[in-house]
Amino acid sequence: MVSTPMKAVSYAPCTPSSARRNLFAAAAASPAPLTPRANLTHNLSKLRIGATPAKNLDVVAADYAGIATPKLPAKKTHRADRFIPSRPASVAGSKMEIGADSSAAIAEACGLSLNQRILAFAPEAPAARKPVDLRSIYAPSASSKKVNAVPAALRRKISTAPEKVLDAPGLVDDYYLNLMDWSAANTLAIALERTVYIWNASSGDVSELCEVAEHTFVTSVKWSTDGSHLSIGLDSGDIEIWDPTSTKQKPLRTMRGHESRVGVMSWNSGLLTSGTRSGALWNHDVRIREHKTASLEAHVAEVCGLEWRADGAFLASGGNDNLVAIWDARNTREAKFERRQHKAAVKALAWCPWQSTLLATGGGTADKQIHFWNANTGARVQSVDAGSQVTGLKFSSTYRELISTHGFPDNNLTVWSYSSSTATCARTIDIPAHESRVLGLGLSPDGTTVATVAADENLKFWKVWEKVKGKGSSSGSSARSVEKKMEAVAGIR
Repeated sequence: MVSTPMKAVSYAPCTPSSARRNLFAAAAASPAPLTPRANLTHNLSKLRIGATPAKNLDVVAADYAGIATPKLPAKKTHRADRFIPSRPASVAGSKMEIGADSSAAIAEACGLSLNQRILAFAPEAPAARKPVDLRSIYAPSASSKKVNAVPAALRRKISTAPEKVLDAPGLVDDYYLNLMDWSAANTLAIALERTVYIWNASSGDVSELCEVAEHTFVTSVKWSTDGSHLSIGLDSGDIEIWDPTSTKQKPLRTMRGHESRVGVMSWNSGLLTSGTRSGALWNHDVRIREHKTASLEAHVAEVCGLEWRADGAFLASGGNDNLVAIWDARNTREAKFERRQHKAAVKALAWCPWQSTLLATGGGTADKQIHFWNANTGARVQSVDAGSQVTGLKFSSTYRELISTHGFPDNNLTVWSYSSSTATCARTIDIPAHESRVLGLGLSPDGTTVATVAADENLKFWKVWEKVKGKGSSSGSSARSVEKKMEAVAGIR
């Protein structure tokens, strides 16, 4: 097709020049007027390739409708094979039908059986030695959760093997009990059914402190703030105060009054707070005869988490009613804040030593969350999904980190890095710890080693943090100034 601006012309097959001149002469001599469509058809049928388009031939796109395209004569195609002169003659009689006899002959020649599958497992795939737990295979692991990770440049090497492992036979497998505690005097107390043992971390000696009456068993242990006395909670509801250095094989005093087991306790100087299965929360002054000084009412189910802040200004409690309560020591008639963001029992509680207003809480199996709270405002400043039941929390006193212990499904330890300036928590490392859920967590007085005890009846010690050398009063004041700056940035006042 040859085209000119704003014109469209189609040409017919070429004819001799003399015939072309005769066609134009005949067209000029024709006096009959034509319609636009007839004029277009007339011109298209008369023009030939190489001829000059007719003047005044202005065709718009709509005029092309209905115009039949001239059919060109079909090309004759020779379908014979170019290498075989006569294909029909060469393929005549070449068809071969493979029947049953031929198939049998081929199979016999190949050494195969007609009823045998060529593609088959030989031998069959081995069966699994133990049942496959699909949940553990397809369930997302804790490491695959969308949690911020610490950059590789900022990570340090943390050993994933315990430094020491001790047996703990007879440990009661109960999530709501607190059966181990590490004192400021570097001694660790652990309760195994009715007996309480003391392990001296400095010398490595183990001694039996006491054995309670046959009708009850130990449900909680807690050292005093200075590590000089040990309180023992019993299933009967009694609380015994012991002096480990005394040669007398009896408690200094026994405080009665609770109607159900005492599963958790926390000291604040001479004040001891206890929580029970009924939800009762009492303050006891161990220095006076009438020891009960206050009843803190907030929980309606078993209290399993209890922690005083280091300065004694605030108390945090958690229970099986999924409640976190923050109490002001100056007014214990009602909780300062009550928070119900957790969806399971709250046993793990920890106050931050380098940011006094920060409280961390961990939920049970149905929750798996770690929440961070501002104790002054009650605001939740950060939350992370731990991926497992949270059974314990401890902040480091030398690093801006905390460690969490877990139960189902991972039974591991996790070290977290916490930034106060941005209020973000990043996972540093996951350490496979026990074969069963971790039930207790303790921190050494120097802040370097943690102890874990689990339902697998093992007591393990892990070196997680290092000592900070040259930590004096000047560095302490500097740390406090840095802490204030970080709190200001984070909006925590």
